[in-house]
Amino acid sequence: MLNITKLTKRFGDKIAVDAANISVAQPTMIGIIGRSGAGKSTLLRMLNRLSDASDGSIIFDGQDVTALRGAAKRDWQSQCAMIFQQFNLVPRMDVVSNVLHGTLNKRSTMATLFNLYPQADIHRAIEILDRLGIAEQAPKRAEALSGGQQQRVAIARALMQDPKIILADEPIASLDPMNAQVVMRSLRTIHEEDGRMVIANLHTLDTARRYCDRVIGMRDGRIVFDGTPAQLTTGVARDIYGAGADFSEAATSTEIETLNRPGVREAEAYV
Repeated sequence: MLNITKLTKRFGDKIAVDAANISVAQPTMIGIIGRSGAGKSTLLRMLNRLSDASDGSIIFDGQDVTALRGAAKRDWQSQCAMIFQQFNLVPRMDVVSNVLHGTLNKRSTMATLFNLYPQADIHRAIEILDRLGIAEQAPKRAEALSGGQQQRVAIARALMQDPKIILADEPIASLDPMNAQVVMRSLRTIHEEDGRMVIANLHTLDTARRYCDRVIGMRDGRIVFDGTPAQLTTGVARDIYGAGADFSEAATSTEIETLNRPGVREAEAYV
């Protein structure tokens, strides 16, 4: 389904992603963890083709994504929706219009210019908002919503694209614990109910272990761990975050204790 082979991104002399290899046979929810600057965001941006790879390939369902240009590239970006840490909504625009922006790649220039949407798309946007528990916010300006609500609007916009893959770049980094949990549960439900692949960059080990089927650890641009949440031991965490790390970017003291006590129910941990 998805095969990433020796994917590399260079910025001058710096290697941001170094020969990454990932193979995914079926829709899965994957968490990518690692310190800031480990290459997580660059990897997602290459997958979405917001950034071109320096070397390597991305093959999805037999299609070479790295070779796409023009309309074919834009079509891929519709199939591979992106959710950002800062939501990327239009603040003064109402919520439902922000969601409808997920259809821009499928609409004519004239329709876009005059902000014209088919009635069926409007109904679908509201249905998606209802599914995410925020349909009552549809007429409000996006800037009037809380951070957690805005992130759910961003998820709704991604779903309007009807994507095969959803990429989430630090989707809960700026949220409080309660809203972070709501957003992660929403992404998990979308994966389970729709059968969509979800790949999320995450700051905490516990979030990855709680919501993801598979966890990939990156350090200095390289993939140093690829396994199940159960395999995320303290030793593995130290490989990802560095020997002698205090786990300040990875976990709270409660989570470290949990990692050292296999079989104990994970505590909620957000930083």
